[in-house]
Amino acid sequence: MLLACTGVSAIALITMLLSSHFGGGGTLPMIMKMVASTAFIALAVAAGGFSSPYGRIILLALFFSWWGDFFLMWRGMFLYGLIAFFIGHLFYVIAFLHHGQKIPWTLGGTIAMVVFAIPVFIWLNPHLADNPMKFPVYAYMAIITLMVIFSIGAVGKGAVPWVAAAALLFYVSDIFVARATFVQPGEINRLIGLPLYYGGQVLFAWTIVWMNAIEGR
Repeated sequence: MLLACTGVSAIALITMLLSSHFGGGGTLPMIMKMVASTAFIALAVAAGGFSSPYGRIILLALFFSWWGDFFLMWRGMFLYGLIAFFIGHLFYVIAFLHHGQKIPWTLGGTIAMVVFAIPVFIWLNPHLADNPMKFPVYAYMAIITLMVIFSIGAVGKGAVPWVAAAALLFYVSDIFVARATFVQPGEINRLIGLPLYYGGQVLFAWTIVWMNAIEGR
């Protein structure tokens, strides 16, 4: 079941990208996007998402991400998508804090992410100067950066390293969302950003299996 859900998400993603490229849009890419997103929730359930606190919190994060994916498909709904993903990242943060933090790792992650995030902010900020979405985007950048930081702290406390890998994939994918929305629209953003995003979400769902094994569930 785990492999089946992973496969469905991957096939739906590929179909979405191909149909968007060759078909010029339409409803099929939208349907395939939501199939891919539904598949990562199904994967989290099959992975034992209801059997542990970590799993249940990750499920909530994926649930709000599903709504973020839905809202971002529609014009004028970007803020709603941003809010949904903000809540999703908040649940990821809660999951990592619930697991526990190794403070030196958390501090190291903070330094690394500040070094990484400052150039991203400098690059993006001029394109947000007169944009009404400026402050929501700043808030979102803060929560996703915290999500990565606390994922690193959780790894130091014994979480599987794939937790931090999934967080980083999600973070980098959102750079391409920002590029497409505020800097330079183009198909390249989807071709790179979406595989990174779905790779991160699928990996988050898989971490439930490994984290439950660590916790003896």
